[in-house]
Amino acid sequence: MSAGAAPTAQPFAHLQAQNVVLYREVLNAFVRAKRRFTVHLRPEDVLAEIGAGPSLETVTAALAQLADWGNLRADPDTGRVTTVEDFHRARYLYQLTTHGHAAEQAIATYEEVVGRRGSLQSVALSDIADRLRALLEIATGAAAGSAPDPAKTHLLMMSLVDRFTGLADNAQAFMASLRRAVDFADADVAVFLAYKEQLIAYLERFIADLANRGAEIALLAHRIEATGVGPLLETAARREAADAAPGDDADDQAVRQAQAVWRQRWNGLRDWFVSGDSSRQSQARLLRTAAISAIRQLLGAVAAINERRAGRSDRSADFRSLALWFAQAPDDETAHRLWHTAFGLSPARHLTVTAETLAAAEQRQMPPTTPWDEAPRLEISPRLRRTGSYERRGSPTRVLDRSEQRRLLAERTERETAQTARARSALATDGPVPLSRLGELDTAEFRLFLQLLGDALAARRPDASEVTTTTSDGTLRVRLVRVDGAPAVRIVTADGLLTGPEHLVDITDLAPVGVVG
Repeated sequence: MSAGAAPTAQPFAHLQAQNVVLYREVLNAFVRAKRRFTVHLRPEDVLAEIGAGPSLETVTAALAQLADWGNLRADPDTGRVTTVEDFHRARYLYQLTTHGHAAEQAIATYEEVVGRRGSLQSVALSDIADRLRALLEIATGAAAGSAPDPAKTHLLMMSLVDRFTGLADNAQAFMASLRRAVDFADADVAVFLAYKEQLIAYLERFIADLANRGAEIALLAHRIEATGVGPLLETAARREAADAAPGDDADDQAVRQAQAVWRQRWNGLRDWFVSGDSSRQSQARLLRTAAISAIRQLLGAVAAINERRAGRSDRSADFRSLALWFAQAPDDETAHRLWHTAFGLSPARHLTVTAETLAAAEQRQMPPTTPWDEAPRLEISPRLRRTGSYERRGSPTRVLDRSEQRRLLAERTERETAQTARARSALATDGPVPLSRLGELDTAEFRLFLQLLGDALAARRPDASEVTTTTSDGTLRVRLVRVDGAPAVRIVTADGLLTGPEHLVDITDLAPVGVVG
């Protein structure tokens, strides 16, 4: 085992290892020891830090693996050697390497940022306004000829940036957590409802503070820029660059770089509170809009929860219930009355199209894709409004006698039902028979046979030689068995000749005796 870090350090490899929990406990023990200014730890010390759980051999193996990955450095432990055998036994002291310490800092930062709950800081708005008022006084004095105090100016600028950065980061984290809270409403209803009232009050208070303080901050930023923000930024940049410059005076390049950074910070603060043209809104206004939208989402989530608690059915459930009522209707008259009651689709008899409009529509056919504003107008005769009565004057319209059409439809339905019954009876077999022995089929029998054959072939798996299925109406059951090695069959029908591989087919009529359709 090497005394230093691994040649190719992989300090994050333990996060994807099988014993990641043990590795994290071991490394956290080293982090806690470093806070106590303890540099080296023995395996026994690590086990004591972790507590009851893993054995000393398990911890020792984990330490060795972390040393191979470069998280730890292993040095020979000769402090407690009393015999030659102890000297030759592998005993090590462990400490965090540079790679391991950097990895722990990165993991801690990641967990802090991800787990940040965030908050809308009204106090930060007040602090930003106070610091801008102090900077306005310094800028006014600089415009009058007095040089800005470097220490005071720099400290005010640093404090302003710190409060502004905290405000922006916390606001972003809070809005992200708020979206998760709205999504969480379905998981724990009781907790969400108890949290809702406090959250809405909190958002309303921040929205009011942001509207008032945001306008004040925007006005102060305008006045500082009008007075002259350049001397303030240059003073802060020179004081900041003085520590990095090699001489007594700040290096010009370092000053320019620091001044550019401060200019970016000031522009970011100004753009956060000050809106530009119509295409760019300030972040404060966007945050206020997002907070108002969050309140609407919260109220919508509460309304959805109340609807679910009240047992309110949705549209699909309503249509399913309506379909059941139609199926249970005793006759057509009841079904028609149910239709009119459910949908209320009755003609508006007091609104009729004039004869001129109908004639013009017949002469000029308009495609269905014509926009309504480009189509010709429809001249409607609002008879009810004009005459005050539904009835049209004159003789009533003759009621058409459709008994002949109904008789023809009934005869056609009866004829088709009889044809289907004969075809079903003709195709039924007493047992499995080859397809070649079915004989000649007429049109009705052939169509029914094709339907049965298609249902059976669709239900058969590719590796199966036999399939049994039932038609969708439950009147026929067909069993199809493939015959390997047999020649192709030819089935003569009234519509043509059907050829295909040989199969054994068993068709059973499941319809009760006396039922013809």
